[in-house]
Amino acid sequence: MDKALNHRAIEILHSIVQAYVETGEPVASRFIARRRKDNLSAATIRNIMADLADLGYLDQPHTSAGRVPTAKAFRHYALTAASRTVAGPEADRVREELVQVAAPELLAERATHLLTELTRNVGIVAAIPASAQTLDQIELMRLPDGRVLMVVVTSDGLVRNQVAHLREPVSQDDLISIRNYVNRNFSGWSVTAVREEMDRLLLEERATYDSLLRRLHLLYSQGLLNFGFTPLVYLDGASYLLGLDLHLTKEKMRELFRALEEKQRLIELLDQFLGARTGEVQVQVGLENIHPAMREFSLIGITVDLPGGVETRMAVLGPMRMNYPRVMGAVSQVSRILRSLPQ
Repeated sequence: MDKALNHRAIEILHSIVQAYVETGEPVASRFIARRRKDNLSAATIRNIMADLADLGYLDQPHTSAGRVPTAKAFRHYALTAASRTVAGPEADRVREELVQVAAPELLAERATHLLTELTRNVGIVAAIPASAQTLDQIELMRLPDGRVLMVVVTSDGLVRNQVAHLREPVSQDDLISIRNYVNRNFSGWSVTAVREEMDRLLLEERATYDSLLRRLHLLYSQGLLNFGFTPLVYLDGASYLLGLDLHLTKEKMRELFRALEEKQRLIELLDQFLGARTGEVQVQVGLENIHPAMREFSLIGITVDLPGGVETRMAVLGPMRMNYPRVMGAVSQVSRILRSLPQ
């Protein structure tokens, strides 16, 4: 906060931001004067606006035009704007939809859609599995053409699946035996420990002669249990950007969409601005450090734990002239509901 701003200057600054959010047009002093209930003259407001411009809160695109808020103005407004609570019926619907979802990755995906629906902006959620995941169970299913569906469930509820292409036929009975062997011997182990033990077992000479271990080796070499801890990233609502006047060239717009398609870039975005677990909604105005095309964007988000302890960073990405109270209220509401779900 700039200590040079008094109460009246803050009121006028926020009125300008609100007007610009509504219209997208430069705001004139007369427009603000007409909105106020007191008798503050347009000339006085114009002088205050000039001071705000000197302090870096306002720009003047043209000599005769009104003023537009800068990133500094949006940041000031966002940090002092009260979150608008999501309406009762809407909040009940959000809770109802989230309560019905069990798996953490599906819960994260649903939360993404809900953030988009509530804000008409881009919803982003990254579910970050713990590095010490433990194995719950595996399931193996024979598919046509020598393929096998391998499903791995970890104790935090995350489900990973992969299709293996085997060089030799394996019956469903063989797959059931392998599944039972792994689940009986390794359920409750950390995935890392299971992989280490598998490597040790499969190096033993008996693995060459033991039919079950030989087939297990085939599946293991095709990626069974060989998944990393890459966050599951969901994004929804990018189409809303097409209807906004973002002052971007076609090439810059293409760059923006390419950036949003890169999961690693989205993870970096959420890590950089939501890495500190404050338990409160965070606001970042201006994202040019992530990508030049995001210069006039803001990110509003929070970090929560999904059932099973899956750390989850959820956020809404939108233009600077978004409805901050509405978006902050939606992020806060969805995060509260997620935290209230049974672990």
